[in-house]
Amino acid sequence: MSVPCRISDYNEVISSYSVKGLETLNPDFVDYVKEVAEVTPDDLPIVLNVVGDKLTQTEQKTIEETILDDFAYDLGMVEKEERRHTWIFRLMIVVLVVMGIALELVGEEVGVPREFLYIVFWFAGDTLVDYVFLTGYDLRQDRKLAGRLASMKVVFSEAYEDTVYTQDDVERLHAEMEEDVRGTIPKGY
Repeated sequence: MSVPCRISDYNEVISSYSVKGLETLNPDFVDYVKEVAEVTPDDLPIVLNVVGDKLTQTEQKTIEETILDDFAYDLGMVEKEERRHTWIFRLMIVVLVVMGIALELVGEEVGVPREFLYIVFWFAGDTLVDYVFLTGYDLRQDRKLAGRLASMKVVFSEAYEDTVYTQDDVERLHAEMEEDVRGTIPKGY
């Protein structure tokens, strides 16, 4: 799906606080692209059509590289957060099992240690339920969106034309995006 983005100035995409060689995206631009990408059907590739006639070739190249770099960074951060939550999830399973066994072994008559074991048991259970039903779902959605944004294609045009993609076009775009992503993965992964 072609996402139109009309700009009149380079700094509408690239933050005016950036320095040459260390450019970052304008937060308003990032919010716009994310909002549009969230409502784009998952089976369609995202093609960002930057519409503006005042951009030089150097600015276009900088914009494209910065968009892909920033969204690739966001994908890495989402994956890092998801790995952290997966580690916590596994730890809570172990804690839940150990506390369950400890509660069975302690018996009914021990007061304070039994209450402490109950508190830890319910904390681990609550954390697992939160991850499975709330946080885990949000993280998977964030990873899917970040992955789609990190692999989107950026094109530039002087005027917006609504593009109609055939199934062959969609398959070609997916192949191009997959090749672009493969080119950014470090060796050994």
